[in-house]
Amino acid sequence: MEQRVTFNTKDRPEFVKELRKRVNGYFKENNISKNANAKMVIKTIVILSLYFVPYFCVVLNAFENPWIVISMWVLMGLGMAGIGFSIMHDANHGAYSKNQNINKILGYFINLVGGSSVNWKIQHNVLHHTYTNINGHDEDLNADPLMRFSPDQKRRKAHRFQQIYAWFLYGLITISWSIKKDFIQLERYKGKDLLKTQSISYKKALTRLILAKLFYYAYVLVIPMIFTNQAWWLTLSFYFIMHFVCGLLISVIFQLAHVVSEASFPKPSETGTIENNWAIHQLYTTANFAKKNPLITWFVGGLNYQVEHHLFPNICHVHYPKISKIVRDTAKEFDLPYYQNSFLGAIASHTKFLTKLGKYDSI
Repeated sequence: MEQRVTFNTKDRPEFVKELRKRVNGYFKENNISKNANAKMVIKTIVILSLYFVPYFCVVLNAFENPWIVISMWVLMGLGMAGIGFSIMHDANHGAYSKNQNINKILGYFINLVGGSSVNWKIQHNVLHHTYTNINGHDEDLNADPLMRFSPDQKRRKAHRFQQIYAWFLYGLITISWSIKKDFIQLERYKGKDLLKTQSISYKKALTRLILAKLFYYAYVLVIPMIFTNQAWWLTLSFYFIMHFVCGLLISVIFQLAHVVSEASFPKPSETGTIENNWAIHQLYTTANFAKKNPLITWFVGGLNYQVEHHLFPNICHVHYPKISKIVRDTAKEFDLPYYQNSFLGAIASHTKFLTKLGKYDSI
């Protein structure tokens, strides 16, 4: 039976109260919404265009040169990642709009790029955001036997080289989702009775998932195979390249926020209690990176401000740079950590941590 995990609500509740007061005050004093603004709407159009314009260029045979065609699929991979980072992510957190129908529609875009909105909400919103870096509960850590992401996981011989082969495996993550992982997850969430968190039955979720997968493969793979001038095996190769680009980008960005040397991996007590309250737990298990790089911030949907995102997932990411100073200063006042790195520093930290996890049973 899986251990039930709870957080220590008596641990410095004044920090959470003061932080929320200050952040809410920022929006009230400046008379701005916590949801998307005009810049976010423009960004949404640009990112959707980054995916769909190259797609139609491929299907309509706008270019004959195979290298240009490959570049179209690469752009689609960037567009896929952008949709995940900046559109469906905020929408599935309910942060894009006050109108939940808009959030529902935009959140469904993950299905249009091969994923599952139901599974994603459970894995990300329910499990990852609640139980960040807690082994056995945060499914973002689950990669056994190929990878070891937590000191609490079993170390295997192959893990000695995981800092080398990890980057290739990262590129396979979205193609795995699109083929098999979503079905395996759905079955697991049925067994754990987690589908009730999304107010959906297993039968309905499975039916929607099958239909979404059929539609996805029909438009992204079958139609290009039929209408493009390239051989079918070239189209299949280009499709793989698209997914590899997207998978690598998504995996790296999320790993740099949690699977790094700075982050903690708390273990529940025998009674299932975590030492800190939920908000303070997020500070110990999460790290920011590349905060001074506006291009990265724009493309990854503010997920380089991961601390702010974990503390305020209901706020649209376009506001993270502004509220980050509030979060940082408040954490400092309460003598709490606020981890941050440069992009290259985060890459180095992640690589170093993978290396340690592969060499030592405990670190």
